[in-house]
Amino acid sequence: MTIEIKNFSIGLPKKMTYGKNEEMVTGIRKQAVEEAFLTKDGFSGDGVADLKHHGGPDRAVCVYPYEHYSLWQNEFLVQFPLPAFGENLTLTNMEEKDVCIGDVYRIGDAVIQITQGRVPCSTITKRTNNPHLLKMMVQTGFTGYLARVLKEGTVRKDSTISLEERNPNQVSILEANEIYFKRPRDIEGIQRILAVEELADEWKDMLKERLTKLAARH
Repeated sequence: MTIEIKNFSIGLPKKMTYGKNEEMVTGIRKQAVEEAFLTKDGFSGDGVADLKHHGGPDRAVCVYPYEHYSLWQNEFLVQFPLPAFGENLTLTNMEEKDVCIGDVYRIGDAVIQITQGRVPCSTITKRTNNPHLLKMMVQTGFTGYLARVLKEGTVRKDSTISLEERNPNQVSILEANEIYFKRPRDIEGIQRILAVEELADEWKDMLKERLTKLAARH
């Protein structure tokens, strides 16, 4: 299964008008590029406005599966522009069901490791002007996902991507999303996600807190 880059985009936060002439500063509206250098903190020339909920080493790269675009198009009868979800990389053959937390991929000269599913935020609603999309992303688990950088390097829009190492725990992004969003009381499921050492720190903290609360109830 060849992984193909359908869109490679970066962008710094800028003003976006949405709704009834409301404004916000966001990095969601990224522009296609030929190449960019990927550092531990993300692509050079890329950025986020809300540093509390976005960015940082565990969330250096944002990926969204290309296959979902046709699903959303059929669902909402609207063509979403690439990259509608503010992702850096829109990729084929890397859906949430196929990608596991801790998996390592080589992309161009760089090496990345999958850290967590993406928790979609209201900026997506504002960007797409679609109030139902966010809920559908959570329901389907088609959220996209994030990665940290193990080796810095140049990525081009025609770079090849290959799976270097499959994580032995094999907890897919789809399974983790399912437990995180829909089965908040699934103790075994939460423990299975937490068993993956390579999980993003933010998810570790949130899931540990959830376990503590569940244990207190029993």
